[in-house]
Amino acid sequence: MGKLVRDRIPEIIREHGGEPVVTVLGEDDYRAALLEKLSEEAAELREAAVTEVAGEIADVLEVLRAIAKVHGHEWADIEKAAEAKRTERGAFVERLYLG
Repeated sequence: MGKLVRDRIPEIIREHGGEPVVTVLGEDDYRAALLEKLSEEAAELREAAVTEVAGEIADVLEVLRAIAKVHGHEWADIEKAAEAKRTERGAFVERLYLG
């Protein structure tokens, strides 16, 4: 079973002597694959050692950027929406847990 990979991965595989089988996804399949990739990357972040957290966050961020783009949003728009939510509802700084 295949998975969504970063754009340079097939090139890197070739550089190491492999021959990747690559399919370019259509719009609907791409959107679905991005959401699947987000779950995969979030799981990797949950399991990451402290020294790996920054790299895993970078992977999650890259997937989120792609999801924004495929839905027609510029990353600056996402940042503005995030700031508006922080202003209206706060952030997660105080570690509040409602239960």
